[in-house]
Amino acid sequence: MDCKKALVECCGDIDKAVDYLREKGLAKAAKKADRSAAQGMIFSYIHSNAKLGVLVELNCETDFVARTEEFQHLGHEIAMQIAAANPAYIVPEDVPQCVVEHETEVIKAQAREEGKPEKMLDKIAEGRINKYYEENCLMEQKYIRDPDRKIKDLVIENIAKIGENIKVGRFSRFIIEG
Repeated sequence: MDCKKALVECCGDIDKAVDYLREKGLAKAAKKADRSAAQGMIFSYIHSNAKLGVLVELNCETDFVARTEEFQHLGHEIAMQIAAANPAYIVPEDVPQCVVEHETEVIKAQAREEGKPEKMLDKIAEGRINKYYEENCLMEQKYIRDPDRKIKDLVIENIAKIGENIKVGRFSRFIIEG
């Protein structure tokens, strides 16, 4: 029904209809963002060589949703993402300010050495800090199965589909070196 409505709304343009549906999903997710996500499950992933493992806490609003196939699949996908991409934080707000300041200073020093104009240093630092977030914050990382989407997009799509708020609570990644 939503697809038909989107096509009518976008005068039959499929690309615009897809964008319309994505925006609608974002709006649904935003409405649910403030709701408590006190239920959930712990998901695990052990890589085939048994030298890499992940535990991730994925929260939702009800235990009913935690048992659904969609939620289970999302938990598994996020655990695999953590195993593959090795994030240090969940969201950019989790990065300590001292780390951001240190990274900013290092970036500015490198840019100065490269001969970049002083007035451009802040803009360069901002861009590279955003890149740092994309590499080190789970929700900002490109989804390993579809690099055109971020993990936060995957979570938002599932919030819209399931109808409940979903949050990554915490995670831990274990690796045996050697």
